[in-house]
Amino acid sequence: MDELYRENILDHYKRPRNWGTLDPADLEFEDKNPSCGDQLKVMMRVDDAGVVTDVRFDGHGCAISQSSASMASEELVGMTVDELRALDQDFILELLGIDISATRIKCALLSLKIIKSAAIGANVDWEDAPDAVPPASGTGPAAGF
Repeated sequence: MDELYRENILDHYKRPRNWGTLDPADLEFEDKNPSCGDQLKVMMRVDDAGVVTDVRFDGHGCAISQSSASMASEELVGMTVDELRALDQDFILELLGIDISATRIKCALLSLKIIKSAAIGANVDWEDAPDAVPPASGTGPAAGF
């Protein structure tokens, strides 16, 4: 069974789904894993009800980080911003379907960190809240949401 999941991971790595940019994006965030160099940016459009209608990602890194982003991107359309905030590591680990070593867990969870960071920033108007502290890294939410 692990072999089937490994093939799926390689397929998403070689042929990522929802790869590219989304302009304009309502939510976006980017970050990197400094220990290994994985870099990822996630962009999402949401409707007036706060439901994700489109997702794109780009970046570079290992098969685990890029595959988890591709797999997650297929699941996000139709979720609300509140549902994005509630996601936990099981969301990504179940998508990958294999045991992830302690040294690779940051690679696997980079996309989750970025998705949640974009969703958390969705309700903060950074220009009207100068005392608000944006997440420690990344670009924060796109203007206009």
